[in-house]
Amino acid sequence: MEREPYGPGPEADAAGDRHDRHDRFGQWAEASDDARVYQAAGNQHFSRNGTQNVIGTQNVWGSGGGPAPRALAALPPDPAPALAGREERTAALLKHLGPEGPAVTVVTGLPGVGKTALALHTAHRAVGLGLFPGGALFVRLRGYAPTGAVDAAQALEALLRALGVRDADLPPTPEEQAALYRSELARRAADGGAVLIVADDASSAGQLVPLVPAHPAHRLLVTSRDALTAPDFRPRLLPLGELDAPSAAALIATALAEVDPDDPRAGDEPEALKRVTAQCGRLPLALTIAAALLTYDPGLRIADLAHELSDAGRRLGELRYEDGDGRAFAVRTAFDLSYRRLREPDARLFRLLSLNPGPDVSTEAATALTGRPARETRAGLAALARACLLGEHPPRSGRWRMHDLLRLYASGLPADRDEREARLRLMRYYLSTCEAADVRLRAEPGLPSDRFPDRAAALAWLEAERPNLVATVALATAQDPQTALRLAAALSFYLRRSRHLHDTHAADEYVVAAALRGGSRVVLKGAGPAWQRDPVHGDGVIVHSAASGAVQRGVTPEELVRARKTKERGQTERTSGRVSEAVAIFREAVDTYRLLGHPRGEGQAQDALGLALSEADRHAEAATAYAQAFGAYREAYDLVAAATALDHLGLALGAAGRHAEAAAAHTRAAHLFRGQGHPAREAAARRNAEQAARALRVRRADG
Repeated sequence: MEREPYGPGPEADAAGDRHDRHDRFGQWAEASDDARVYQAAGNQHFSRNGTQNVIGTQNVWGSGGGPAPRALAALPPDPAPALAGREERTAALLKHLGPEGPAVTVVTGLPGVGKTALALHTAHRAVGLGLFPGGALFVRLRGYAPTGAVDAAQALEALLRALGVRDADLPPTPEEQAALYRSELARRAADGGAVLIVADDASSAGQLVPLVPAHPAHRLLVTSRDALTAPDFRPRLLPLGELDAPSAAALIATALAEVDPDDPRAGDEPEALKRVTAQCGRLPLALTIAAALLTYDPGLRIADLAHELSDAGRRLGELRYEDGDGRAFAVRTAFDLSYRRLREPDARLFRLLSLNPGPDVSTEAATALTGRPARETRAGLAALARACLLGEHPPRSGRWRMHDLLRLYASGLPADRDEREARLRLMRYYLSTCEAADVRLRAEPGLPSDRFPDRAAALAWLEAERPNLVATVALATAQDPQTALRLAAALSFYLRRSRHLHDTHAADEYVVAAALRGGSRVVLKGAGPAWQRDPVHGDGVIVHSAASGAVQRGVTPEELVRARKTKERGQTERTSGRVSEAVAIFREAVDTYRLLGHPRGEGQAQDALGLALSEADRHAEAATAYAQAFGAYREAYDLVAAATALDHLGLALGAAGRHAEAAAAHTRAAHLFRGQGHPAREAAARRNAEQAARALRVRRADG
């Protein structure tokens, strides 16, 4: 027999002595034969064991002693047994969680895109398939909460408790806790129990590094609005985008049917349902709020909700739902949490990007918006992409797209002080580059260009920027009519050539509006459903399509006289030595002739502008003017004047040190002069070509 030394036995002689000892020690126990008693004070928890040698073994645990309860089935409920539109992403994520997958996967995407729903749905699938017999742990990191994120030490403590470690046994330092966490997971792996750890709503790699399991059997699944990477944290990223149109409609229809299987609205109003899903940007959070608004009010027609969401300025405010307990769900709030984490330069870029009128923006256009160096702008765009507030589509293309609802959110933020200047910088970028592309597109093969090496490059840029350019014409019509007119003119040849008839018609409508707003005249010629600019010789008249509804207005001789006098005034300023004033006046003459639809006059004004710029030693600008003069003369079918402009272009290029391009321009001019029967001018152009070639050889020899 063994007596427990911490308590008195029944052999105590006196009751008083036994009573005194009982008060002092609290309790007593005995065991017979080979049995043992483990004793603790306070409330007791009993468990019995029976083995071959020990019968009736009894463990007695006091409060705070013994094994702690474990939370190894801690996943929140599956949000949807069938997650609409996420079949491919679910399959990909299941593969990542499988035996051959990476240790860490981060599901990333913009706020409200459904990252947590996908992670939980797939985690339940993985557990159901038996991939994690050791259990599944869940920790919410609240990475974007205004009250502060859960740090790595707090997350470790929560996970250790879930693994059965009592508070009294928690090591005092985060490093020791991380070691215990890895050890507990390793022990589970040794017992054949792979564990899935789901860390929801992380905002930094620092929250996650200590949570990465060391044993290869386990998996860490993370959701984040940021594409989290770091030198010591390289997870597999799984980006998540908005739903496709059918899946977005199915999400709302399924929600209505879950509440009331007899709800007829989704089937009765398919077109209205399409409008609502489009207004929600097919963003799951917005769609879920729309569905909640419809289920809360069974009498609300989907068409009425679509009407309420049709006002873009109010849309984010309408996409809000609050239940009876005061819990609020709002798209704007989700966006706020991400926006507030941005550094100020990135936040400014985010606000400015909403000024771009088209659906996407290039890195070059974004650089024009910011007025900052291209490298800084690219870094800012990449930061916004990592925060999932922007996407580069396709990857490595240099073209960036913002979700429609994020764009609305950005446009509603307080305006920057330089917003007007930023918009003007953007319009000037589109105008100057479009004019350069127009020159290259209309030029003869081999004609040099600063901006585009060949026609294919110019055409590719115009194709990529077409929606932005047409939208900029519309924007400039109200804010800067002259820019609208110049940009429309530069677009005209490309739109006609590429048969973009709808955009041609839209641009010409804006031209009429801009011309009337600016008091100018426009010459247009009907061409079926769209309009085309028409070369005008002498007096011109507007002939328009019946669908336009524009007022016919003629170009009078007086207008042509005024244009010619503008050009003559520039000549007077140039001969008087006031070259800067002459340049400004010649530009005015170019714009005037262009608005009148008079390409020959425009070519003459461009030629005069090039001469003035050459006299001011602005040879690169002069070359651009001569190239545009060449294009205008060709449009007017004045090939002799076009050849002369080419010869002038060669001289400007030679003065700028671009001798190879100069030789090409002079040679092309000689060919044109020969074709038009002007041998003397042909010979002069060939001499110019030889001089340019000789200068090129000298430079190469000196180099």
